[in-house]
Amino acid sequence: MRNTFDRQKFKKSAGRLYPGFAVSLVIAAAATFLSEHYGAPTMLFALLIGIGFHFLMELPSCAPGIEFSASKLLRIGIGLLGVRITFYDLASLGWTPVMIVIGLILATIAAGIGISMLFGRRQRFGILTGSAVAICGASAALAISSVLKKDKRLETDTLFTVIAVTLLSTIAMVAYPILFKALGYDDVTAGALIGATIHDVAQVIGAGYSISDEAGDVATYIKLLRVSALPVVVVIIAILFGSRGDSARGAFPWFAVGFALTLTLNSMGWIPEILRAFIEDLSRWFLVIAIAALGVRTSLKAMLELGPMHMAVIVVETLFLFGLALLAWNTFM
Repeated sequence: MRNTFDRQKFKKSAGRLYPGFAVSLVIAAAATFLSEHYGAPTMLFALLIGIGFHFLMELPSCAPGIEFSASKLLRIGIGLLGVRITFYDLASLGWTPVMIVIGLILATIAAGIGISMLFGRRQRFGILTGSAVAICGASAALAISSVLKKDKRLETDTLFTVIAVTLLSTIAMVAYPILFKALGYDDVTAGALIGATIHDVAQVIGAGYSISDEAGDVATYIKLLRVSALPVVVVIIAILFGSRGDSARGAFPWFAVGFALTLTLNSMGWIPEILRAFIEDLSRWFLVIAIAALGVRTSLKAMLELGPMHMAVIVVETLFLFGLALLAWNTFM
């Protein structure tokens, strides 16, 4: 009876997710076809085509599968990316990037508080936005929000932050690769700067691999260094600014553990080449599907309705992180 119940539950869940997943898969396939025939980045095609199908998010039959593809599938794809990299590749970058990332996170959160108060916003808005910009965008905003003292304004600020960092990440995904190449940076440096400056993980993946596989690998590694700081930052903020009884449960980025695990197995040579190639292709497809779903989730109307002063805070924080990252990499690397 238990096995029958489990199968029925699985079929019901799969049926609920299938329409939205199918839409994302078709967009990903179309983006791949266009990329192969016209030479533009697959991720960019997936994002732009996806935005054109935002109306599908209004359909109850499609929304669950699109959300699944943009979140869960993205995390699985990132976890599997470890098969592309070895410890030798990371060692070639040295410890300097780790120290730079830590410094960027601390400086950006501190600056976020100051910028928020300078623009007449609350300190908690600065903590929320500064952490989102410094670490991993929407995911960090939701995690930080879960441990701050609850009120009606916090809910509004959290929603605003999620939309704003997603918008800025999407713009950066298109603009940063062009900018960094125009500035003459090689693929490794461009990838490192993308990983250090773009807010959301999905857009880091899209921007990095739109330059080259090497840039994408470095961008992923740098970004996951930032993501790995999330649990620590959440706990510290919960202690300093949270209400009694709040906790950081659910904030741990398990996909980063998956990345570390596949990286370790690949470095040890314990993954057969045929299996490694299959996992690499699977990861790439998962990521393209996730970017397509992210595009479908993106509402241009909602982006245009963002408040100017709130938006100014996040834009200035983004520019602060961007400028500081450029300074750090040009000085120490």
